[in-house]
Amino acid sequence: MYKIAVLGDRDSVLGFKALGLDVSFVEDADSAREELHRLAREGYAIIYITEQLAKDLSAEIARYKDSVTPAVILIPGKTGSLGLGASALQSAVERAVGADIS
Repeated sequence: MYKIAVLGDRDSVLGFKALGLDVSFVEDADSAREELHRLAREGYAIIYITEQLAKDLSAEIARYKDSVTPAVILIPGKTGSLGLGASALQSAVERAVGADIS
């Protein structure tokens, strides 16, 4: 069975623990970078990351962009959306379809 993790600040990701997901609390980009790579090495299929952390991890997230696992998915944090998740989704759809469909 595949594992799913959520990476972000405590207030943003604690609720995911109630859903049975593995939760990693990180507050800065350096610890988030290390945790992202650890989760990928340990075979997590899906890693959700708050947009607030993801904005400082673009190179690390791009590293996993074309691999089957882990799928790195951006989610809004406690302060709301930065639009990064929607932008990443639109980019993925454009790659899959071959054109901008918006």
